[in-house]
Amino acid sequence: MNRRRCVSVAITVVCALTVLAEPAHAAPAPAPTPSPGAGAQVAPKKSLEQVRAEIDALYRQAASATDAYNLAEEQAKKQSAEIVRLSKAIVDGQERIDDLKRRAGAAARAQYRNGGIPEEAKLVLTDDPRLFLESTNRVVQGQKATRDLLTELQKRQDDLETYTRDASAEYGRLEANRAKQARTKKLIQDKIAAAERLESRLEAAERERLRELERQAQNDAQTRWLATGALQEIDRGATAEGRKAIAYATAQIGKPYVWGAEGPDSFDCSGLTLRAWGAAGRGIPRTSQEQWRLLPRVAVRDLRPGDLIIYFADASHVGIYVGDGKMVHAPRPGRDITVAGAGSMPILGVVRPDK
Repeated sequence: MNRRRCVSVAITVVCALTVLAEPAHAAPAPAPTPSPGAGAQVAPKKSLEQVRAEIDALYRQAASATDAYNLAEEQAKKQSAEIVRLSKAIVDGQERIDDLKRRAGAAARAQYRNGGIPEEAKLVLTDDPRLFLESTNRVVQGQKATRDLLTELQKRQDDLETYTRDASAEYGRLEANRAKQARTKKLIQDKIAAAERLESRLEAAERERLRELERQAQNDAQTRWLATGALQEIDRGATAEGRKAIAYATAQIGKPYVWGAEGPDSFDCSGLTLRAWGAAGRGIPRTSQEQWRLLPRVAVRDLRPGDLIIYFADASHVGIYVGDGKMVHAPRPGRDITVAGAGSMPILGVVRPDK
């Protein structure tokens, strides 16, 4: 493998990062509603409760896809960083090989200037015992230096080949990840656009009634949760870190939900909890599914302020518990960060970042 190829690989992967690194987090605009053609049958008007259930299902599907998108984004960032590291290693390795080759060439030229007579032959021809001993030591050292030089040269060449293979493989994984992100992004956009089209067809009074139905459904779920006695054993106080996380989260109330957003002006659900615990000095996974998978779990009866409540069977939503049976969360597109009942959605479980 020559220098030109290695450096070319390094430059290629670094340039590719620039092309692949385009972020895409803006919420899509709703598509225009097509009008039925002549002779088309008009479907019977749905009740507001049916519309609410359909909109809720679409946003739930978008939330699941958003978690997948965010996870792919995190993986892409790590892969990009690894490609940069490998690219630098390729360039550094080639420079080291060039240096070793220069040293080997210098040794060969020195031998040529000495008439091409090996040091071992000169040693046999000398009659001076002191010079014989000095020459013996010099020959041994020279032989070792030559062996070390050749060994290091071979190792550096092997390393360079490994770095190049790894960089090519990592680049392939990055491309696959970006393709997956593009597909997931389209799915999210389609689901959100479909939900927005449904809501846009409603009159202003109907939209307000829709919000009231949402609130009523959440209140009913909270009432049922409280009726189980869930709060009877929950009387633990927040840690100092938990209080910092809560303070950050509550300071964001009123800011809009935007899928894929991590602040400071907008958030999605796990983007909010990520930044809240980051403000408390704790790094946590980016997505609600990874938060559920990787953070320490605690029983609901042991819930304390600052804990993260994971919702739905697929762990696609998360809020931060603030006490008194309430949590702060970023609900969905079209809604702002708000305080809601901790039991207003189906609870999967609880995780504790500072356990």
